[in-house]
Amino acid sequence: MAKSTFMEVLSMASVRILVYSDNLHTREDVIRSVGRKVGEHSIEWTEAATHEGAILKVEEGSFDLLILDAEAGKLGGIGVGKTVRDEIDEHMPYIILVARPQDRWLARVAKPEVILEYPSNPRDLAQAVRSIVEAKVNA
Repeated sequence: MAKSTFMEVLSMASVRILVYSDNLHTREDVIRSVGRKVGEHSIEWTEAATHEGAILKVEEGSFDLLILDAEAGKLGGIGVGKTVRDEIDEHMPYIILVARPQDRWLARVAKPEVILEYPSNPRDLAQAVRSIVEAKVNA
């Protein structure tokens, strides 16, 4: 059996994505929209229903991408994203989901890679995930 090249091994690796929302249906919608694969990579999904849980999971784990619900109670996705970037990993890519278009200005403060309205078009969300994962793999 031939040895795998580094790029072949990398292409078979899974991508770890954390989705944070206090709404179970939002988390399910995100996972269903993106699916279980992005390109050649399988996706390992981790869910967080509280901001404390999301931050703890980021501290404990190694994620390739965060998808954060700005509408989550207490500390929404904008605050979680900013906390992660300021205190844990300044290079962590994340997507913010906003319920209203007028909330985009607030989401920009946290400097996410992508801001999408939620409910979002599943293709737009899947494409945003694909773009971020491909950029990370090709970096």
